[in-house]
Amino acid sequence: MRRGWQIAGVCLAGLFAGALFLSLGYSLSDALGPGSGFFPFWLSVAGLGLCVLLLVEASKAGRDSDADMGLLPGREAAWRAGAVLIALVAAAALLEPLGFRLTMLLFIAGLLPALGARSPVAIGACALIGSFGVFHVFYYWLKVPLPVGTLGL
Repeated sequence: MRRGWQIAGVCLAGLFAGALFLSLGYSLSDALGPGSGFFPFWLSVAGLGLCVLLLVEASKAGRDSDADMGLLPGREAAWRAGAVLIALVAAAALLEPLGFRLTMLLFIAGLLPALGARSPVAIGACALIGSFGVFHVFYYWLKVPLPVGTLGL
């Protein structure tokens, strides 16, 4: 497993290095503030930093630390991964007909219990803030067009 983490770290570092190289072709700032290359540049820098940390951590780990780990996930982890995949497919299918707010409300409210959250108050608050709150910030404040849906919600 240690070798696998090292290979994954090197591959991701190559991906982030390529993105960093491509982002240098765009301006980091313009007259109004950050330019078109600002976000990709800093995202690539952060990704490279995290890859370095991953490589250091994987290299420092002892050989005995992952001796009991199998290649495939356990039943609980596989169920959760499947739930995430199904929820993502359902959210992608429902985004246009229901709109962002209702889709994200259902997505978050359904996914959090599947991932182990048990507090109904916390699930409800996260679902409301993650759907209606995020929509309000992006649609009204940042002027990012998000799908409204056929119900207008």
